Amino acid sequence: MAREDMVVASQEELRRLHVIRKVIEGLMIEREAGEVLGVSVRQIRRLVKRVKLEGSRGVIHRSRGRVSNRAYSEELKVGVQELYREKYRGFGPTLAVEKLWKCDRVELSRETLRGWLIDSGDWRRHRKRKGYRAWRERKGHLGEMVQMDGSHHDWLEDRGPECVLMGIVDDATGRPYGRFYGYEGTVPALDSFRRYIEGHGIPQSVYLDKHTTYKSPGEPTVEEQLAGEGRRLSEFERAMKELGVEVIHAHSPQAKGRIERFFGTMQDRLVKEMRLAGIKSLEEANEFLEGFLIEYQERFGVAPARSGDLHRPVPKRLDLDGIFCLKTKRSLRNDFTVSHNGRVYQVEDRIRANKVMVQEQLDGTIQLMHKGHPLAFKELPRRPMPERKLIQKKEKRIAIPPRDHAWRNFKYGRGKYEQPFIASR
Repeated sequence: MAREDMVVASQEELRRLHVIRKVIEGLMIEREAGEVLGVSVRQIRRLVKRVKLEGSRGVIHRSRGRVSNRAYSEELKVGVQELYREKYRGFGPTLAVEKLWKCDRVELSRETLRGWLIDSGDWRRHRKRKGYRAWRERKGHLGEMVQMDGSHHDWLEDRGPECVLMGIVDDATGRPYGRFYGYEGTVPALDSFRRYIEGHGIPQSVYLDKHTTYKSPGEPTVEEQLAGEGRRLSEFERAMKELGVEVIHAHSPQAKGRIERFFGTMQDRLVKEMRLAGIKSLEEANEFLEGFLIEYQERFGVAPARSGDLHRPVPKRLDLDGIFCLKTKRSLRNDFTVSHNGRVYQVEDRIRANKVMVQEQLDGTIQLMHKGHPLAFKELPRRPMPERKLIQKKEKRIAIPPRDHAWRNFKYGRGKYEQPFIASR
């Protein structure tokens, strides 16, 4: 009976459930919930009614796992793609739709045809003209959106090593969080965000720039294309997707002005305060930063426009170690060994698989996973060699000619044997 009461939901559906419960509890009004979730007030009312009647199951979409009644057949899609190549190659989607209806009596929408042509490689997305950027009002609720970035600066001046401040600022209140690291990269970004959610909860969205740490420039793999990913996700984006946090990339530094102004204040005030305190190491800097940020919030923080905290509590069963890590697929050889970063690991479990997932934790430890289950393994000093390569070759003997050998008793010159030459060994 316990299994029948279990509800399998994605992080996005848990986020929706969290907001709907705020409405039911009277902490949010329906219009505010609609703005946060991006749906209409009528849809919020439907969700509230369903959650009251069905519980957590009410946020699950009823058409999950069902094919749309309006979906086009695969035969029509392939036929239109072939027809486009034969008659309308080079036509834009808008003109091609008009010609398909006028000449071939095939009725499609422009965006449907555009998607089909992009899938087949017959059309490419075109860069749009840069739009006009206007001032953006703060978000209304605490936890509705946070801005995150790293600041490279001579924080410790000449007293200590170079470091980077990884900062997170709530958009509605300006509440800051920060921590110093030796560099700006995936591990510091994941570690700082994990520390943030463990202290404050999971925000609804995060606003970032297009640094390669946050947005991968690589092309998607075949597996990612089959999974419907339009581009390759960075490790940070992958973690946010598993966590149910919406990732928004800013097109310019000015767009994320909250975090940029926060860094400006830190570079002015924090550097001087740490100079007065004689801070010389990362450990001392992080300890000093905690108290400094409390004073910063008291002085520069603002009250949110609307009441209610939209941070979601971290579920107790959520595997944070499995989310905040570096995941890499590696081939499993026939001898059940896996190579990663110049090291070789022996898998002790007998599994039938071609690849396993290598999870590198933030503390540097390694975990091998297969279908979500950990594998028993041990590190080898070196990769074991096949038996055929272990056969020692016979030691090659260097032949030394005797003293009376013909090679020693003459030297070649003008085609005649000359005076004998005796060489010592």
